[in-house]
Amino acid sequence: MPFLGQDWRSPGWSWIKTEDGWKRFEFYHHDLGGNNNELQLEELQDENKENLFVGDVCELATKKRKKDFFNNNTKSQFIYQEKWIYVQKESTRERHGYCTLGEAFNRLDFSSAIQDIRRFNYVVKLLQLIAKSQLTSLSGAAQKNYFNVLEKIVRKVLEDQQNPRLIKDLLQDLSSTLCILVREVGKSVLVGNINIWVCRLETILNWQQQLNNLQIPKQITNGTTLSDLPLHMQHNILYKFSDAWDIINLGQATPTLHMLSEDRQLWKKLCHFHFAEKQFCRHLIVSEMGHVDWKLMYFTLQKYYPKREQYGDTLHFCRHCSILFWKDRHLALLIKDSGHPCTANDPDNCFMPVSPQHFIDLFKF
Repeated sequence: MPFLGQDWRSPGWSWIKTEDGWKRFEFYHHDLGGNNNELQLEELQDENKENLFVGDVCELATKKRKKDFFNNNTKSQFIYQEKWIYVQKESTRERHGYCTLGEAFNRLDFSSAIQDIRRFNYVVKLLQLIAKSQLTSLSGAAQKNYFNVLEKIVRKVLEDQQNPRLIKDLLQDLSSTLCILVREVGKSVLVGNINIWVCRLETILNWQQQLNNLQIPKQITNGTTLSDLPLHMQHNILYKFSDAWDIINLGQATPTLHMLSEDRQLWKKLCHFHFAEKQFCRHLIVSEMGHVDWKLMYFTLQKYYPKREQYGDTLHFCRHCSILFWKDRHLALLIKDSGHPCTANDPDNCFMPVSPQHFIDLFKF
């Protein structure tokens, strides 16, 4: 016997409390305009009374038409603002199905995360890893959400003129992936029409052109600048950098900063921060003066070994609840909020930070 009702194991509808009682929360508040879009269920039932399920069929058709109308008139199919999701890896009697990478990307609030300077680099790195290997595994809705988040990132960089190099690397990897997918269409699985992917590729090329033409104006201020600081303070600031290209770019600002950026001890500390000592022995580079060329060693080592990742804030995973969530540090300090409904006696010991690669690995079954 076919199952005609809604699965009892589903999470059910979302409800809100109003003055008139509890009402079902409708996610699509857009006015679909006019009575022409609504099917006259009563008339159809009168004409075909023998079909007992005509009302259900018409209701489903109406919902589908509303959904199609919404998809064609908005950039995002569904806007979630959830801060945690349950990562399900196997089916049980209570829960059927799996949590996919696309579902996690849709439900977690990445649009708000890019506005947080601590999470910006984390989200960009995650988008870059998805572009390299997981783009075709995303559903159509997840792909649409992916490019919407990417568009917000590009607009943010063009407006505040910060982190353009990170976005250039992301767009370069994404354009390379799309070129391969479009060129080898038929050999790989693409969700959506090929014309959509060609349009997305053209959009990415346009973004790259805008970033290449980005001109950062010179800041004119009467206050204290970096060059006005004592030499030892400028030296200490350079020691706080963990990215080699940031050191090189800062060294191009003034002759003094260039001299400080060539310090051997600075590059030695950077090598020790990113790589292990065993890796030094395999790629030891000695200069003509008999000293170790730490700067050249750094760029040699990064060709063979991954660099140490450092982020201001990341997603967290609760081993007790199997929940992936954003941890709000302000709420955690004020009201001891763990970021999700944790049932462990000591929640802090169950949390672990999730790197971008670990985030993708969570959904490999």
